[in-house]
Amino acid sequence: MKLQGTHGPHFDALLFDNDGTLISSMASVYRCWTRWAREYGIAEDVFEAAELNGRPAAEIIAELLPTQVRAEALARIEALEVADVAGGVVALPGTEDLLSALPAGRWAIVTSATRPLAEARLREVGIDFPELVSADDITRGKPDPEPFLLAAARLGVDPARCVVFEDAPAGLAAGRAAGMRTVALTTTHTAAELDADAVVRDLSAVSVLVGAEGMTVETDDRP
Repeated sequence: MKLQGTHGPHFDALLFDNDGTLISSMASVYRCWTRWAREYGIAEDVFEAAELNGRPAAEIIAELLPTQVRAEALARIEALEVADVAGGVVALPGTEDLLSALPAGRWAIVTSATRPLAEARLREVGIDFPELVSADDITRGKPDPEPFLLAAARLGVDPARCVVFEDAPAGLAAGRAAGMRTVALTTTHTAAELDADAVVRDLSAVSVLVGAEGMTVETDDRP
């Protein structure tokens, strides 16, 4: 299907979540957070109930630990994750082909990770990014629209002419709240859990044509 926006089938910018959309670091994430939870004495059932995907670490920690230890705990999990990128991060199918077809200044990465962690993961898989919005740049994370609105502002485009690519319900909600079209990937959630304008298995099911009027986005059938 061809994605249709508020102003027709052409878009000015594509905004990509990172983990679960462009790359997968789930093995590293679970390994590091499990170690972190043990270090801070968090009960296994409490830790298992925490939603790790698509949320800033500071937000997760705020649910699990008292105020006085949160700063230290945040520094600790970031240190663990940055140290664990080698061999623990892979590019997801379709990522390299799609990004290589996009002109600079027409796409950005919008991640819930901190900038040092996001950059370490992207370097590990060889992704060179033109614009990055991280947890360090915002005051309210997904599902608030602030991260995607900031990305659109940095690229100098109308939010209504942006497409968001996300694997997590919180990120899709943020994209919708920003007035953007959304494409969901079933890399971490089932299609039934994802509310989007289009749902695909991964970025290998997405094609983009760049023209004078903007970009057109086509997707394969719903997985």
